Amino acid sequence: MSEETFIYLDHAATSWPKPLTVVEAVQHAMLHDAANPGRGSHRMAVRASRVLFDTRKRLSKLFHIKNPNDIAFMPNTTAGLNLAIKGLLKPGDHVIATSVEHNSVRRPLEYLKHAGDVDVTYVDTDEEGILNIDHVAEAITSQTKLIVVNHSSNLLGSILPIDRIGELARAKGIKLLVDAAQSAGILELNVESMGIDLLAFPGHKGLLGPQGTGGLYIHPDVDLVPQLHGGTGSQSEAPEQPNVRPDKYEAGTQNTPGLAGLKAGVEFVLNETVQKIHTKEWLLTQRMMEGLLAVEGIKLLGPKLGQERTGMVSFVAEGIDPSEMSYILDQHYGIAVRAGFHCTPLAHGRAGTLGTGAVRASVGCFTTESEADALVEAVKEIRKQY
Repeated sequence: MSEETFIYLDHAATSWPKPLTVVEAVQHAMLHDAANPGRGSHRMAVRASRVLFDTRKRLSKLFHIKNPNDIAFMPNTTAGLNLAIKGLLKPGDHVIATSVEHNSVRRPLEYLKHAGDVDVTYVDTDEEGILNIDHVAEAITSQTKLIVVNHSSNLLGSILPIDRIGELARAKGIKLLVDAAQSAGILELNVESMGIDLLAFPGHKGLLGPQGTGGLYIHPDVDLVPQLHGGTGSQSEAPEQPNVRPDKYEAGTQNTPGLAGLKAGVEFVLNETVQKIHTKEWLLTQRMMEGLLAVEGIKLLGPKLGQERTGMVSFVAEGIDPSEMSYILDQHYGIAVRAGFHCTPLAHGRAGTLGTGAVRASVGCFTTESEADALVEAVKEIRKQY
């Protein structure tokens, strides 16, 4: 392995490299727009505030959101999901989730469940992560307040039918929360046509922005109880949190340089188009899957070859611990993947890998065919040693 060899196939965790425009935007904000947004009327504070508003506008265009102020910035998807879940649900409420949820959904739900506040139903997918919408309908009760859906499994790559779930939720008067950790910037998201009331998204994955950025879209008809209280720069004389958006949900100083980078990342996605990015990533997964299917002792997880999925291929190798496979790929081939349980034990339970975990190789919009082929060849060589 050459010292310069490094193939990054861990985009489902965070995207890398970032577009140069993202790096430049962060640097420009640090040098020129580094004041505290909303905490002053001097020119630098005004410019910092403009960075935040312009970022909301770009996100609104991408997700088809009517009012940019309905987006509350968060440090990550997890924070957005916690605000949505804990800020909406009340004692006695029932919530429906799925068996492919990430721990950022499951753990807040389990916290409320064990506190005796809410009732939770996890609707099973099949072993490939495909959800039957009829099973969601069957789980609805008179107390169902919220349906939480992972748009795409971060283990299996399966894509859940958000539009059909949204239609069902609207018909039943139930709020829909979508975890877009693996789909924002990669799959089409239209909060209006898909009936999404709450959309939690990361800035650092498919949107190509820096870590420490993300957000939560809150439908204008949805009122959440803030989970964080403090300074906002507005209504500073009042003892209570302001009741205006987005200040109601954004206590404390925002990550202006990070959000400047996020704006540049969203602009890159808008220019490239989500459809083009998804098509490229899908073709790369098919290329990797074809190659890995030809390797003896390799089991692929998620939808079969030719079916829709996001840009990840998870697998287990007979006789090789996933952590060992990941270590060898890194140390001997310069290939970065992720091994383990990927913070989604429910999905591992459906896939039959709860006892072992899995290796996950995930592509991004800058991944090349030669990099996908390099993973396949490396796995072939490793298999020959076992």
